[in-house]
Amino acid sequence: MAEITASLVKELREKTGAGMMDCKKALNETQGDLEGAVDWLRKKGLAAAAKKSGRVAAEGLVAVATAGTKGAVVEVNAETDFVARNDKFQGFAAKCAELALVTGGDVEALKAAAYPGTSHTAQDELTSLIATVGENMNLRRAVTLSVSAGVVVSYVHSAIAPGLGKIGVLVALESTGDAGKLADLGKQIAMHIAAARPDALDIADVDSSSLERERSVLAEQARASGKPEAIIEKMVEGRVRKYYEEVCLLEQTYVIDGETKLRKVVENAAKDIGAPVKVTAFTRFALGEGIEKAQSDFAAEVAAAAGGQG
Repeated sequence: MAEITASLVKELREKTGAGMMDCKKALNETQGDLEGAVDWLRKKGLAAAAKKSGRVAAEGLVAVATAGTKGAVVEVNAETDFVARNDKFQGFAAKCAELALVTGGDVEALKAAAYPGTSHTAQDELTSLIATVGENMNLRRAVTLSVSAGVVVSYVHSAIAPGLGKIGVLVALESTGDAGKLADLGKQIAMHIAAARPDALDIADVDSSSLERERSVLAEQARASGKPEAIIEKMVEGRVRKYYEEVCLLEQTYVIDGETKLRKVVENAAKDIGAPVKVTAFTRFALGEGIEKAQSDFAAEVAAAAGGQG
């Protein structure tokens, strides 16, 4: 019987996309015969993942988890929205968010972490899920936030199950004040973030290249008015302030009352909470953002159109 080496297991994993434990079992069952192991996995339906790995997965779920001063958000993708309603897929996404509370925001570390209740990794669990459900899937990204004192609050917009949906937000509030009232404020701010989509926490956090690009565009627009350079400079500065109000969380107008700046909302809330409050960080995940969608399936479109005629 051939020795079942780590390199042989690795080669079988690369050929089939199956999990490590399944590859080891297949090689043991076939006395180390690589091609026989491939066939064994195919017969068990465990090699299907490799064939699906090239297909675009832009649907799926965003999942959040919090534990007091810590919070995590992850995105797990699939090919269709239908899979997002699959109990097993939802369970996987939820457990990955909980696991990220321990592993942190490094998605590769999350993939390599032991999956709860099993002897294999989160990536192996995903590979098995791909074979079971029949779609390409991807554990795409993860972010964690924490504070030394205070709370990390989560919000999921239009949740399809607790902590699961298409838009997930985390906001970190540092304070020694009343934890319950702090959490209530955090929930309101998280809802604002979901709606207003800020890019930065404060003016100091605005990306310098984005700001310079914006200044350049605004200057060209102002010059088109034919006004003197001194006036143009003032026009640009005024428009830059408006830009800050659009992209900086603490400069934005609070969507819930439509008039107060978020910075002032936090200051006012601190009086009721009983201690100063500082928003230290936030993150907002929208499902599929940045993924290049696959071209539409023409045959499916035709079938859908035909089905709609009557």
